[in-house]
Amino acid sequence: MKISKDEVEKIAHLARLEIDDSKKEKIAEQLSHILQYIDKLKDVDVKGVKLSSGAAFMNNVLRNDEPEESPGPPVTLANAPQRDEDFYIVPRVVK
Repeated sequence: MKISKDEVEKIAHLARLEIDDSKKEKIAEQLSHILQYIDKLKDVDVKGVKLSSGAAFMNNVLRNDEPEESPGPPVTLANAPQRDEDFYIVPRVVK
């Protein structure tokens, strides 16, 4: 599968990334190579291969939820790049 420069721009826009025009062609080439490799992996015959690792063998490592007191807006908003009183200001996503 070949990724075009336009598709790189679309992906970058969706991921909210800024990519220099000089790098878009190289990134398109790299993504194309990754997708070609994935296509090759799809053709690998894994019939008869036993599953030896993965999520099926993991134990639940989650802790029980315990209520905690909120530190409050001054602490939670301290590192916000933009805010308005007790609210975060974020870029509009849906138009």
